[in-house]
Amino acid sequence: MHLPYRSDIDGLRAFAVTTVLIFHAFPSLIPGGFVGVDVFFVISGFLISGIVFRELEAGEFSFANFYARRVKRIFPALITMLAASYAFGWFFLFNDDFRRLGSHIFRASLFLSNFILWREAGYFDNAAETKPLLHLWSLGIEEQFYIVWPLILWAFWRFKAIRLPLIASLTLSSLAWNIYQSHHDLTHDFYSPLTRFWELSAGAWLAFHLSRRTQAHHLANYVSAFAVFVLLLAVFVIDSKKAFPGYWAVLPVLGAVLLIYAGPQAWLNRVVFSNRVLVWIGMISYPLYLWHWPALAFARIVEGATPSVAIRIGAVLLSITLAWLTFVWIEKPLRFDWKSRWRTPLLVLGMAVMGYVGLMCKNSDGLS
Repeated sequence: MHLPYRSDIDGLRAFAVTTVLIFHAFPSLIPGGFVGVDVFFVISGFLISGIVFRELEAGEFSFANFYARRVKRIFPALITMLAASYAFGWFFLFNDDFRRLGSHIFRASLFLSNFILWREAGYFDNAAETKPLLHLWSLGIEEQFYIVWPLILWAFWRFKAIRLPLIASLTLSSLAWNIYQSHHDLTHDFYSPLTRFWELSAGAWLAFHLSRRTQAHHLANYVSAFAVFVLLLAVFVIDSKKAFPGYWAVLPVLGAVLLIYAGPQAWLNRVVFSNRVLVWIGMISYPLYLWHWPALAFARIVEGATPSVAIRIGAVLLSITLAWLTFVWIEKPLRFDWKSRWRTPLLVLGMAVMGYVGLMCKNSDGLS
C-alpha cells in the first residue's frame, strides 16, 4: 500500500541532498547545509509512517512486508557503495586507514555507524574529513528508528484514543532529551538515536494528522512561503559552531513539516519544488547522498589536504553520475523489476557478505 505520489516531496528531497552536498564540498557557501539530513528524517518519517498507518487501519500490516520493503529500498545502492569504497581502499589506503574503513563497513552493514562514530572524533572535527563512511551515521539512526517504530505503532494501534497523544509524547520527550544533551554532550546529542527520534516522529505525526484532516488550502501558499523562509534561515544561520542539534534543529524540522503540510497545490510546491530538475535530483537523492561523501573524502585522502576547487567540483560531478547510474542500473531493477521471491534473502546475504569482508579487514589490521 503506497501513498499518492507527490512530486513536491521529491523537490524537498532535492533541497535536502543539495544543501548537504554543497556544505560538504564548499562549506563556506552554506554553513548550515548539514541540516539537510534533518529534512530527510522528516520526509522519511512522513512517508513511511503514512504507509504503516494506512496498513494498520486496513488490517493489512505485516512486519515481514515492512522490513522487506526497507531491504529493497536501502540495500542495493548501499551494498554497491560499500563494495566500491572497499575496492578503492584496497588500492589507495595505507593499512591503518584501510583497517578503519573495514571497521566502518562492518558497522554500516549492521546500521550501527552512528555508534562507532560517537566513540570517535566529532562530526565537525578535521579527522572526520578522512572517514569515507562518515555520512552513514544518519542511515544508522533512520534504520534504528524503523526497528522499534512499527512495533510501537502495532502495539498501541488498537487503542484509538491514545494514538495521537502517544506519537506527540514520544516526539516531545525525544525533543526534550535532545535539548538537554545539547547542553551536556554534543557528540551524544548528534549521534544518539534517542535525541534524533523526534525528527522522524515529527514526520510521522504529520502523516497521522493528514490521514484525518486535509490541508488548509486557503492558507497553503502562506504556509509554504513561511516554510521555505524557515528552511533558508536554517541553512544560512546555523553553522558548526552552534550547539546542534539542540534548539536549532527545530528550524529545519519545522520547515520540512510545514512545506509538506502546505500540500502539492501550494504555488511554491507546485511550481518550484515540482519542477523537473528538482524532481530528478530528488529521485536520485538516496544514491547521491551515499556517493557524494566517499568521493570527497577519498579525494582529500589522496591529496593529503583539502582538494582544490576543481577537484571538489569533479568529485561532485562524479557523485551525481554514479548516483544516476546506481539509480538506473541497480536500484530500480532490484527494487521494482526483479520479482523473484529470493530477492530479499539475497540482498540480506549480500549485505552480510559485505559486513564479513569489512570485519575480516578490521581483524587483519588492514591487510598490510
